[in-house]
Amino acid sequence: MWDVTVIEDPAAAAASLDPTRLRLLAELAAGPASAAMLAGRVGVPRQKVNYHLKTLERHGLVELAGERRKGNVTERLMRATAASYVISPTALGAVQPDPGRARDQLSARWLLSLAARLVRDVGALIVGAGRARRPLATFALDAEVRFASAADRAAFVEELTRGVGALVRKYHDGGAAAGRDHRVVVALHPSVKEDTAVVGRGTGTVEDTSGEGGPAAGRLPAARDTDAPAPQEERD
Repeated sequence: MWDVTVIEDPAAAAASLDPTRLRLLAELAAGPASAAMLAGRVGVPRQKVNYHLKTLERHGLVELAGERRKGNVTERLMRATAASYVISPTALGAVQPDPGRARDQLSARWLLSLAARLVRDVGALIVGAGRARRPLATFALDAEVRFASAADRAAFVEELTRGVGALVRKYHDGGAAAGRDHRVVVALHPSVKEDTAVVGRGTGTVEDTSGEGGPAAGRLPAARDTDAPAPQEERD
């Protein structure tokens, strides 16, 4: 079982989002189980569980782990193909985010587009490497930093930009015929506090890591004003 895998097919994505199937996937990620076992756990008739399992199996989200005899019946033990799943923007087709449309380093929505492209590209690489049975060379760095002030955050961004730019210029070789292009993505955003409050349709609150409660000189905005929808006129 993979720790995480990507769903690229729109039909598979739709199948995985069914509430009952999500519960079944969660159960099967914990260990193999039969339809009868799952029926008792999720409170759904065994026949319906079988239907959902066949749908998930058809899309490669669950697989046969083994069989066992129980009386005169042979039970199929199923397991999830991964502990967790990520739906690739590829499943959205023409409406998937495109960071090439509006490049804006201070836009939270452009950052979201970059993140979506990262999920799409790495997901495709994982699928391709799996089919070719070849290793995939990647690197990721995850860190948290608490800024004492918005000015410190702005200085950090400026220094980070210079440092990464210098490394790219140092190691980029556009004339290397046998070389392979790599993409570097660096992101900075406020941390999210989980289980603190409900914001919009999700849970969590955005932590103000600037140490300031309001606008200040030198403070980098989380997003430009264009990220917010325009106010609508009142109608009778």
